[in-house]
Amino acid sequence: MEGSPEKIRSVYKKYQWQVFLGLVFGYAMFYVARMSLNVAKKPMLDAGIVTLEELGVIGSAFFLTYAVGKFSNGFLSDYANIGRFMSISLGLSAITCLLMGMNTATFFFILLWGVNGWFQSVGSAPSCVSIYQWFSPKQRGSVYSIWGGSRNIGEGITWILTATIVSFFGWRAGFVGAGIASLAAAFAMYLMLKDRPQTYGLPEPAVAYGEEPEIAKKSDPKEIRRAQLFILKQPTVWLIALACAAMYISRYAMSSWAVLYLQESKGYSLIDAGFAMSAYPIAGFAGAILAGIISDKLFNANRHIPTLLYGVANIAGMCLMFWGPESRMVDAVALGLIGFAIGGLVVFLAGLTACDLMPKAAVGAVKGFIGLCSYIAASAQELVSSMLIKTSEVNGVTHYDFATAQYFWLAASVVSLLLALTVWNAKKVVNF
Repeated sequence: MEGSPEKIRSVYKKYQWQVFLGLVFGYAMFYVARMSLNVAKKPMLDAGIVTLEELGVIGSAFFLTYAVGKFSNGFLSDYANIGRFMSISLGLSAITCLLMGMNTATFFFILLWGVNGWFQSVGSAPSCVSIYQWFSPKQRGSVYSIWGGSRNIGEGITWILTATIVSFFGWRAGFVGAGIASLAAAFAMYLMLKDRPQTYGLPEPAVAYGEEPEIAKKSDPKEIRRAQLFILKQPTVWLIALACAAMYISRYAMSSWAVLYLQESKGYSLIDAGFAMSAYPIAGFAGAILAGIISDKLFNANRHIPTLLYGVANIAGMCLMFWGPESRMVDAVALGLIGFAIGGLVVFLAGLTACDLMPKAAVGAVKGFIGLCSYIAASAQELVSSMLIKTSEVNGVTHYDFATAQYFWLAASVVSLLLALTVWNAKKVVNF
């Protein structure tokens, strides 16, 4: 595009807003689609549709295909038209939700939710690639943090609206409602998201905003492949991926089982549990947004110090949740503390720290590799947690005991923090 720097910047800002809004609200709807099962678990158990062990297999199938998809789709996203890639995948995920609400056979639950895991895997890495394509280095920290908090918007919608729908209309309505909403969001994403700036005749964002130009050869497919292979050999990436994997055990333990935990261990109703859980994503959104600001402004773009602080907060929140005084206010504080901590840790460990350290040409690959490790761990968590949660029957009513599972979730948080500390002195790769 020819024109003055002011004109180019004006066009850039217009497209940046469209991309930003499309990513934030579109990615939130990815979470609405994926988390519908978590709200419907107890009603499905109570109706005898599935057993606890079958729920573990269904959840594990999702995370296993999600893990493989994160890896492969992360690599593909370095080449893809992000707008088409993400919107079509969200639309297909929405269709699987609709089909889940029309089904009662366990085999098809496993098959459909496993397929949904693949479609869902297209959400994260392409979002990150789009941010690095459209925003300059000085803009990325804040934009990445806000986008990182968008999953909490989706979780909040799930815990409040989906839980309310399920309470009044049954478990099927939770899947159908999430599917319809996600279809609408997919269409909006198709209209709002953009391909890379060069497609529209625009320069790199760093050039458009008068910052130091980034490496020009990054768009060459050969250089992209070389950068992708390079990051797979870096111990720093492996250590961050393992730290993120351990953190994802505790993260998805809360997302997958906390509503059932509140109902069984704390005596909450489904609606009460849903509203209590809303503190988790709300605080998570704040934690994600503040992660970039805190690391940029207070610690001069050092991601390690706030990672330590967030990690300690996560451990403290879990201890308060499991062994604190019996009080709904205490539960809300604990869930808020855990949500706040997880919000920041996902920003750092699931992408920003490693992407800052590795070549820009392989951002999608970095996200994909970390996602592979993280969601293999999340998949294993579903199976392990379902085995550790003990069942008993009293007067014909089945009860669930989380006494052993909660130690597993806490231990994962501790291991994650220790692994994250091992890359404290890692430096950015300049040449590869």
